[in-house]
This record gives sequence, C-alpha cells and structure tokens, in this order.
Amino acid sequence: MPHRRTAQPGGSGDLLQTLGDLTGRILDRIKFQQARVELAAALQRQVLAGELPVLPCLRAAGRYAPARVGLDIGGDWYDGFHMPDGSVGFAIGDVQGHDVEAAALMGQVRTCLRAVATATTDPAEVLRRTNDLLVSMDSGLFVTCSFLRFDPVTHELDDARAGHVPAVWATDDGRCDIVMNEGGLPLGIQAGENYPSTRRSLTDVGVFVLVTDGLVEGPSYPIEEGLERVAALAGGSACRSDPDELARRIIRVADATGHSDDAAVLVLRYGGLQQQWQDAG
Repeated sequence: MPHRRTAQPGGSGDLLQTLGDLTGRILDRIKFQQARVELAAALQRQVLAGELPVLPCLRAAGRYAPARVGLDIGGDWYDGFHMPDGSVGFAIGDVQGHDVEAAALMGQVRTCLRAVATATTDPAEVLRRTNDLLVSMDSGLFVTCSFLRFDPVTHELDDARAGHVPAVWATDDGRCDIVMNEGGLPLGIQAGENYPSTRRSLTDVGVFVLVTDGLVEGPSYPIEEGLERVAALAGGSACRSDPDELARRIIRVADATGHSDDAAVLVLRYGGLQQQWQDAG
C-alpha cells in the first residue's frame, strides 16, 4: 500500500515567513539605530557649533575628533563664552558613554555651566554648583570637566577641574608644564564635592592647552606619553603660532594613540596678540 506524504511542520512556507519576519525586525532595528546616530550627531553639532570668544589679548581654538566605535558619537565637548563680570569662561569636558544619552547629557552640562556662571564666575564654585545639579538629576552618568575664567583686565587665569585630564601650559621662553593641580571628583557622583582652583598670571606669550582623555590615552599610549606629546607640540615657538593650526596638530595625537574614544582639544593662546594685530593693520 503506497504511503501518502504529509506536510511537515516548519516547511518552506513557514521558513520563508520566519525569514521575512526576521528581515523586517532587522530593518526596523537598523532604522532605529540610524535615527539614534542622527539624533546624537545633531545634539553634538548643537553643542560644538558656537564660536569661541576673541579678545585683544587672547584667542581660542578647539577641535573635535569622533569615536571609532559604537555610534561614532561621544560626550566630549568644549565651550567658551563671555560672563557678566566682563571675564570669559572656557570649559572642556567628557561625559561617560558613547550614545544618545551621553550626547544629551553633554548639552545639559554645557547649559548648566553657562547658567551657573551668570550667578558666579569663580571656577571652583561653578563646578560645585553644577555638580550638585547633576547629582540631583540622577542620570547615572558622570562627567569630567575643567572650567576656566580669564580676566582680560588683569590677565589672570583661574581654573578648576573635576576629575579631568591635566592641562598643558607652555611659554615661548621654553617653559612647559603638565598642570597637576589638585582637583575634585567628576561631576554627578557625590553632592557637596569641593573643587580647588588655581590662579596664574599670563604675563608673557604662551598657550594653555586642555584635552580630553581620548586624545592622550589609548592602546598605543599611556596617558603620560600622550600628555608629553601634547607638551612637545605646544612648547617653544609653537606658542606664537595660530591657535587653530596648533589645535589641528594636537588633535592628530589621537591617531597616534590608537584611540577608540572621541577626543577634543581647546587651545588658549595669549600674549603679544594686540601688537600683532596693530602690525598687521
């Protein structure tokens, strides 16, 4: 007696249906991921779009390099703005993470710093109040940050840092230091944290360079070597070069480190600028 072949469960029709469902889900996830990348990129452009202040005695320039993993978007930023007492504030920072949440918090921190600076321009106090605001938001992320105040009348620079990478200070007479002044915890970890500040007089010609860790630390470089490389680029006659050109050279250090993080640099070039402009005129 001949046997009749019966349809087996999971035949070609079911397989095609399953493949169709999986393809649809994958396409939805790709579209969702693309939307997240576009949103994060838009948030980052909004933060980095502003022009930095230009003063007769000081010029600033910044550069940013995106991450090489994840969304290619991170939480690094830099900023500069005029403050109510006539001084100028500068900030550089790094939000934990490489996603939309990091990019969004980056914008919030920038806004917090600017808002707090309308009430006080003391870098230590600006960081303290911003930290308490972030702790109260309970975002689950932390932020490293350096905040500086430059007085164009006295030519004094005050700076404080919250768990951030040390700055590099170089002058055209050959002095060059990695600024290891005391700092506090990153922002957003512990309420009531204090942030010591340091004051220095910018009397000659030189540069003050601030970076994020993605620029000076990676698989090929420990952070000490990265900072030494930045110091070598910033020292000597480089102090008199155009700050944007110096920032462009320094951001390339990130390539040498083999970094996978995003990176930012902020260069403050001071001294001798007013005479240069008069000569050019």
